[in-house]
Amino acid sequence: QVPLVESGGGLVQPGGSVRLSCAASGRIRVTMGWYRQAPGAQRELVATVTNVGITNYADSAKGRFLISRDNVKNTVYLQMNSLKPEDTAVYYCIADLGTTVYWGQGTQVTVSS
Repeated sequence: QVPLVESGGGLVQPGGSVRLSCAASGRIRVTMGWYRQAPGAQRELVATVTNVGITNYADSAKGRFLISRDNVKNTVYLQMNSLKPEDTAVYYCIADLGTTVYWGQGTQVTVSS
């Protein structure tokens, strides 16, 4: 088990910013990332970052979101800027161990005026 604890969600206005954090229990030297699930939609990839910092973004996130990680703090971050109402979703942190993917409990981000 790899406990993952997300934080940082909430209500934000369109055009605003929010930063999500995901703290892993113990040293995590694997790919970590973020998925999201909007109401009535399938869960989708937002961004991932490998242990050495190689990033991958969904097209919807490119240019607006930035994923980063701090291996000393065992934490991965998702800085989301220029938020749109369609970014409203539950955001889930993942740790991809290859054969197993661990998921956090999710944090709600609502973009609304």
